[in-house]
Amino acid sequence: MIQEAEDNQQVGVSPAPYQHTVAKPTSVTGRGLLHGQEAELVIEPAPVDHGIVFERVDLDPPIRIPALIDHAVDRERRTTLKNGSSTIETVEHFLSALAGLGIDNALVRLNGPEVPLGDGSAAPFVDAIHKVGVQQQDGSRLVYRVTEPIILDEGGSMLAAFPSRHDDFRVIYELDYGNAESRIIRQSQGFVLDTDQYLSELSTARTYSLKEEAQSLWEKGLCRHLTPKDVLVIGEDGPIENSYRFDNEPARHKILDLIGDLYLLGGPVHGRFVASRSGHSLNRKMCERIREQSESRRRQEMLRDGRVMDIRAIQQIMPHRYPMLLVDRVIEVEGNRRAIGVKNVTINEPFFGGHYPSTPLMPGVLIVEAMAQLGGLLLSQKLEHAGKIAVLLSLDKVKLRHPVTPGDQLILEAETVRASSRTASIHCKAFVGSQVAAEANIRFMMVDSEKH
Repeated sequence: MIQEAEDNQQVGVSPAPYQHTVAKPTSVTGRGLLHGQEAELVIEPAPVDHGIVFERVDLDPPIRIPALIDHAVDRERRTTLKNGSSTIETVEHFLSALAGLGIDNALVRLNGPEVPLGDGSAAPFVDAIHKVGVQQQDGSRLVYRVTEPIILDEGGSMLAAFPSRHDDFRVIYELDYGNAESRIIRQSQGFVLDTDQYLSELSTARTYSLKEEAQSLWEKGLCRHLTPKDVLVIGEDGPIENSYRFDNEPARHKILDLIGDLYLLGGPVHGRFVASRSGHSLNRKMCERIREQSESRRRQEMLRDGRVMDIRAIQQIMPHRYPMLLVDRVIEVEGNRRAIGVKNVTINEPFFGGHYPSTPLMPGVLIVEAMAQLGGLLLSQKLEHAGKIAVLLSLDKVKLRHPVTPGDQLILEAETVRASSRTASIHCKAFVGSQVAAEANIRFMMVDSEKH
């Protein structure tokens, strides 16, 4: 059934290999969905690799929030971004428009807590971008590809992703509330993403709610500025004071939302998706799973590609020696910002003889020590840290998530949060395959090596 529907779709044109931004600033004004506050959203050109970044210009000082899954928080029936205590509500329709038009980089200035709703579709944002055009840039796009099946199933809703023999994004969405008397009849939509298809088949599909759902929001003091003429409210006899733009407009809007939510990866995704009654919550979880899959594959590719810092180079920097030197090699260093290392865990490790010897487990404190050592190696790349070594100062938010046993290859990842000439903060993770084994925030004090 899936293959038949897929073959009946026109093969989508793969996104261009280059990044794009808007040619000139453009704007959309209007009230937000929930609170009805009037807001202006200004889309400005941004350089290569900038990504999509929101800026709340109504705050003092202005707060920037990257449109990435790390900043997404759980909200009912919408997608919200958060940085500290600052939030931006209902970003999904706008992000869907950017994905549909292939916009990779933009600074989005917003003078309120909500993105303008417009008519509940992506059309207002599409129209604004069309007015100024799209500018090709020199950088290559970062494309996420589904390489192994991912299936999410919760409470009667399902969202699955599979590798695709086509280099594009395609989806089959089925909307069935399982009730023969439901006011939203069973419906489905197949879709292959390219700009023309997006404009003609998805961009004008509006968000919707049942009459009782709209009434509940009204009673909570939300959406009070809206009438059924403004949005799609479905009653006993269909849309109230309104009409469908497509016979299956709800299913099409669900795909519009999916495309917007998946853009929180930070780039387009290629794969074959199958969805049934899924919404924002599953969309966000799919984002996280695709990113985990991509990062795991990237780490494995780096392992095959060779080494940046072998054990002899490590020993020139670190004061540790066997059995306390717990990083075998460093396979990637991005300046003083990020490093990835490897610890090969063998049965010959001295701690296995006394730590649960019948079922050997690597002690959690040594996993943390291995992460800290990689953090120290990363900090050694900073010019002002020359002649100094990193001494562990404190640990925060330490989590041991997955056992490490003989034969495992522990992939270590360290990323600089802050670094000065005297102290530094590093966020570290350890992986076994795609599983997070441990993570921690680690603070260091930089001391002169001759004094240590």
